[in-house]
Amino acid sequence: MNAPQDPVTASSSASAISGPHRVIEVGGTRYTLLGTAHVSAESAADVRSLIRSGEFDAVAIELCDSRHQNLSNPDALGEQDLFAIFRQGKAGMVAASLALGAFQQRVAEQSGIEPGAEMRAALEETRRDGLPLLLIDRDVGITLKRIYHNVPWWQRFSLFSGLLGSVLSRQEVSSEEIERLKEGDVLESTFSEFAAQSEALFTPLITERDRYMVLRLAEQAPPGCYRHVLVVIGAGHLKGMAEQLEQPLPKAPTVEREALETTPPPSRLWHALPWVVTALVLTGFAIGFSRNTELGWQLIGEWFVINGVLSGVATLFALAHPLTVAATVVAAPLTSLNPTIGAGFVAAGVELFLRKPKVRDFSTLRHDVTALKGWWRNRVSRTLLVFLFATLGSAAGTWIAGFRIAEALLSLPG
Repeated sequence: MNAPQDPVTASSSASAISGPHRVIEVGGTRYTLLGTAHVSAESAADVRSLIRSGEFDAVAIELCDSRHQNLSNPDALGEQDLFAIFRQGKAGMVAASLALGAFQQRVAEQSGIEPGAEMRAALEETRRDGLPLLLIDRDVGITLKRIYHNVPWWQRFSLFSGLLGSVLSRQEVSSEEIERLKEGDVLESTFSEFAAQSEALFTPLITERDRYMVLRLAEQAPPGCYRHVLVVIGAGHLKGMAEQLEQPLPKAPTVEREALETTPPPSRLWHALPWVVTALVLTGFAIGFSRNTELGWQLIGEWFVINGVLSGVATLFALAHPLTVAATVVAAPLTSLNPTIGAGFVAAGVELFLRKPKVRDFSTLRHDVTALKGWWRNRVSRTLLVFLFATLGSAAGTWIAGFRIAEALLSLPG
């Protein structure tokens, strides 16, 4: 039976810490759950004090592999192969990560405390003492994807535009946002005003992660594996994880954990939509030529002008190189008829060729994106904007030109 113990008597050093905590014993292993505030010097001090007490033979922290890498090597994101990012369709996720990192940097500059200081303290202390470090949180990209698929489609745009707006639009971080960071990490605090009113958002953001982290403990630090495990988590996860640990742990945690890592595949209709649009546009051209050769060329001309101009103007907003703009104007109408390649990929490739990022761009990337104008000044982030803006411009051009073709054909006398 999993027996919760009094936190004062269970650990001699626990009575001296300032943060909320729970001590739960399962099968001979004691788990001390420390609820931390992610913007708090006291939480970082608590982590250091507990690890230095010598009571623990393992430490688990609320980080995934990617966030651990970013914390250990702040320049890791900027060192990635940009062309590979575009080819793999990860540009949007990288831009979101940079935006969240920019918000975190502004909080640090304004409050004097780096969000996640307690996690950094755990990394440093476990490395110093040679203790096993267990990363138990779910990858932030998977969490974002599960949020996206869990909320109704009509809420997705407002949700993620609100996310980007909150981390990009203001230089000053409000005191309310800093207070929210004391209960959850950057992702949680950004979504908190939505999550409180939406079960569809709260479930993948909080409830699933509570369960996921307990399952990771069951995999990496099962009862009997260690004597005493310190579990460093945000205060918002303390109650949920404690309740989960007080229940019998699953005998096969990996199966359930992997289920929480899956994301629904795109529907067949959504996957087929680009091909359907291409077929309809080409059919429209064919009908136009069958009715009148002049009409057929008119439809093709309008397709190229609308699609090309909108995509080119979009890259202008990203301050792309003039040759990139020209290449996008030419490529967008053609890539819109070929679902295997996008206008954004072509635009970003040309921009990288013409304005290859320098060492300085990578080294200053995280600082530059804390200011809105810095996204355009840094060559790495500007290339991301070129990709995203060209993609949006081409999508708008495809639909507008497609409706224009349909209107022209339907208006013809029978």
